[in-house]
Amino acid sequence: MATTTSSLPSNGRIVNIGTHSLALYTHGAEPSSSKDLVILFISGVASDTLNWQPVVRLLGPSLRSYTYDRSGYNNSESSPLTSSAENVALELSLLIEKAFIANPLILVGHSWAGILIHEYIALKGTDQIAGLVLVDANHETAPLVIDVNDPILWTVAAGVEPYFAWGVEAAHKLTPEEWVAFRAAESTEKFKLIGCKEEVKNYRPSFEALRKKELKQPLVGDKPVYVIVGTRSRDWSGLYKAGVAKGNGTEEQRSYVRGVIETVDAKNERLMKEFLKLSTKSELVLTTESGHFVQMTQPEIVVGGVAWVLQNRPASS
Repeated sequence: MATTTSSLPSNGRIVNIGTHSLALYTHGAEPSSSKDLVILFISGVASDTLNWQPVVRLLGPSLRSYTYDRSGYNNSESSPLTSSAENVALELSLLIEKAFIANPLILVGHSWAGILIHEYIALKGTDQIAGLVLVDANHETAPLVIDVNDPILWTVAAGVEPYFAWGVEAAHKLTPEEWVAFRAAESTEKFKLIGCKEEVKNYRPSFEALRKKELKQPLVGDKPVYVIVGTRSRDWSGLYKAGVAKGNGTEEQRSYVRGVIETVDAKNERLMKEFLKLSTKSELVLTTESGHFVQMTQPEIVVGGVAWVLQNRPASS
């Protein structure tokens, strides 16, 4: 299938990775040295590149960063491989190689990207990695602790528009044009197809596949890791309130969801603290004004994480 490049912006290019082509977007100035750190943003499951725009904008023009469309999204071709986390990590490694991105990388990942980054490290090691910023990322044990697809929660939230209920629609820092583009992309059949492949078929199995690898800590040694914890109860409370306003759920179901909401933040924080073991130099920050999509509602926290990594890189790198 040919790649459609009608929506490719001036900072985008199509990179052939051998099996198919991916779209890569470049932001900021050319590095002045091969030792300068560059930033690569990795989106979560069934999530679009545009969610990083507020962070890219705040980083300013002096830092080089990259966003990209995973296989099947926007300007990227569909992959002949299944959308497993292992295959996504493989395709990311090929993109970095074929695009000649040779500088040390700060990987900034949201949600499922916590799994994707681990799979990338399992595949390629840490030689090119300079640091990590994990934005309410998924830990490999997450499904054993929190069920984001809890059927009772979503019964109560039936018919609710998530971005509205989560407060993202009101609080996001995209421009009006970017928000329109973000929502338009998610409404396309192409997006829905790949989103379903990732979320329904490959999301949960990816956690078990990673756990079986039993990666040893500290996985990245002394390279800095910044962990951002979203307040999940904000999102789930929004879903609950909007669902109740629609008359959804029995009282028993509503009571169950209230109990889940009461415990989710403590569970999520414990999971995020597990990421501190990735490095001998790590930092954790709790957000109180954002749910899961911190990069859209409080991009300054993600930019602060990048700055912390830059300040705390090992002297030898």
